[in-house]
Amino acid sequence: MRVVTAVALSAVFAAAPAHADVVTDWNVTSLDVMNAANVAGAPAARALAIAHVAMADAVNTVQNRYTRYAYKGALQPSASTEAAASSAARSALLAMFAAQRERIEAAHAAAMAGVPSGPAKDAGIKVGEEAAAAVLADRANDDSSVPDTYRPITAPGVWVPTTPPLTAQYARARPWGFDKPDRYRPGPPPELASAVYARDYNETKDLGGARSTQRTPAQTEAVKFWSQANLTLSWHQAARQLAAARQMNLADCSRTFALMSLGVANTFIVDWDAKFHYNFWRPVTAIRNGDQDNNPATERDAAWTPLNATPMHPEYPSQAAIIAGTASALLTQAAGERNAGPLTLVDSADPKLTRTVGGLVALAEEQRSVRIWGGIHFRNSLETSERMGRALAEHALATLYTPVR
Repeated sequence: MRVVTAVALSAVFAAAPAHADVVTDWNVTSLDVMNAANVAGAPAARALAIAHVAMADAVNTVQNRYTRYAYKGALQPSASTEAAASSAARSALLAMFAAQRERIEAAHAAAMAGVPSGPAKDAGIKVGEEAAAAVLADRANDDSSVPDTYRPITAPGVWVPTTPPLTAQYARARPWGFDKPDRYRPGPPPELASAVYARDYNETKDLGGARSTQRTPAQTEAVKFWSQANLTLSWHQAARQLAAARQMNLADCSRTFALMSLGVANTFIVDWDAKFHYNFWRPVTAIRNGDQDNNPATERDAAWTPLNATPMHPEYPSQAAIIAGTASALLTQAAGERNAGPLTLVDSADPKLTRTVGGLVALAEEQRSVRIWGGIHFRNSLETSERMGRALAEHALATLYTPVR
């Protein structure tokens, strides 16, 4: 994974088109704060969800457009919506990233500069603080920070990778909006002796190897752009562009970002649950041991290596594909159309490097495909993960931040 500097990431946010309202501004600031704090992956998704859910709860305490998630305080229709949203984001981020106080306070001051002093502003600030406290209290015992007790499956004397898996404890964390992490656990991956497994094995072997002659230059370029850092960041960039293009009001914007952020946070929980339940091998292990799977259609390549570095967690399901399925479904609903493009994405490490895709469908499809072209996933995992992601999105849309009747 490439190291993303704070300067580079700030340039990314400046370059990416964004509607300048309090929600999208705090989205940029939240990502910038987490980058400065060196927080990524599942912990970053959790923090983004807390910040955006706090804002959405605060906005709807004032405007009462959608139901709220955690804050149940009395409605405050005379409060300033902008003050409530900014105060919520400020309070949530300060609670999680106290060392980034200067950055957070500067963003809050900028957001509040145009809000007139008076009772509405004061009430909004109080609403935001209380909404953030409610969301933080709701997540205080979500088991996301329990000790990592993952134990590699091995036998005495047999070597296993010695780098611990990434945030394995999230397999036991409490999801947003439902109770158990295994609620969306899929069935097992294909049997090693099956035709489906042979199909997937040979596709990844042919297209995903570091020395592949079948992968096209365009596919290689796509793999290199879609680093781990860019996969999640791109959906936030896309959401900001959609919010700007559709001139979303504050209630709709806060709802969109809250649903997407908590949806992505849930993907890490349900995916990790399934990954560490099935513990399925990655292509680099499978292909180097193709003579051990009892499948005559999988020929071993003892020297095979993937184009991408293999992530340090099991293969099935795919985190990238679950994120793509969840985020694309949620943003499609927010945009009011399936494609909603084109979209221009900016690289997290090099702001001069951009990639334009036709829309949400194309973005999701490319993020799935590069996991095969990069040699780190099998197609069945991507298809299964896409369905998981869409199920997560459907549940969120049906049960969270629903219109107030």
